[in-house]
Amino acid sequence: MPETPAARVLADVEPRPGVPKPDPILVVDSVVRRFGGLKAVDVEHLEIQRGAITSLIGPNGAGKTTFFNLMTGFDRPDHGSWSFDGHDLSRVPAHQVANYGMVRTFQLTKALTRLTVIENMKLGATSQRGERFLPSLWPGVWRSQEREIEARADELLARFRMDHMRGELGGTLSGGQRKLLEMARALMVDPAMVMLDEPMAGVNPALTQSLLQHVKDLPGFGKTVLFVEHDMDVVMDISDWVVVMAQGRIISEGPPAAVAKDQAVIDAYLGADHGDESRFTPVSFEASAAAARRHDQEESA
Repeated sequence: MPETPAARVLADVEPRPGVPKPDPILVVDSVVRRFGGLKAVDVEHLEIQRGAITSLIGPNGAGKTTFFNLMTGFDRPDHGSWSFDGHDLSRVPAHQVANYGMVRTFQLTKALTRLTVIENMKLGATSQRGERFLPSLWPGVWRSQEREIEARADELLARFRMDHMRGELGGTLSGGQRKLLEMARALMVDPAMVMLDEPMAGVNPALTQSLLQHVKDLPGFGKTVLFVEHDMDVVMDISDWVVVMAQGRIISEGPPAAVAKDQAVIDAYLGADHGDESRFTPVSFEASAAAARRHDQEESA
């Protein structure tokens, strides 16, 4: 992957857990989430660089999705705080987080099967006047906004090359097309940061490159990207920075090449008893990640 502007900014940042970034958009401090006696998330300090593509990786059960749930208000920590673009979001409920410019997608797509593609897109817009009772009684109040929302939806569908499907039902889309729709819908609010939870999971190889290119393009539109992914070829290809979680904690941070050589990451993925001659290679990394993907697919079946 050619060096990106964000990668150049991060080039002088020391690769270590919790390292400060030149211009962080998300800052996390002392966030802990317990389930019984298990600490699912235990993040002492983490900063996500504005305008960068940052991947969050780790073995099964590392706490990645739980961390996403905490940041976006779908779960509550036992303690800790985080700020996004200068705003404290620690107590902001999930339905209000998007108003601050942070949106997310899910491992399992959420397209509404009985609505058309364009209708699914329009649901992504926030603060729609027609959703409130009194304004809904006066079409003149909400129709102009409705036209603006539809124009925005059509613009995004064209960017994602789905404009020819605008009238089709969500239930007719393939898994990969639903992923594209979900990413496009997330952009309806013009967010500052997009959080993608395993965007490539279940995507037909024919659509993988298209989806990858859309993720790569997001910083060019002023977006910060934080994504969870098990496919290490994808991680190495598109990431400016990699954060590694294991047992709920951040054990490594750095550019992809530096993280791939970090002994803590090798131990987390392959186990500590792999011998002095073992090396963390793309093949071994991908083998471990493939096992993780199979585990996730079995759990969702």
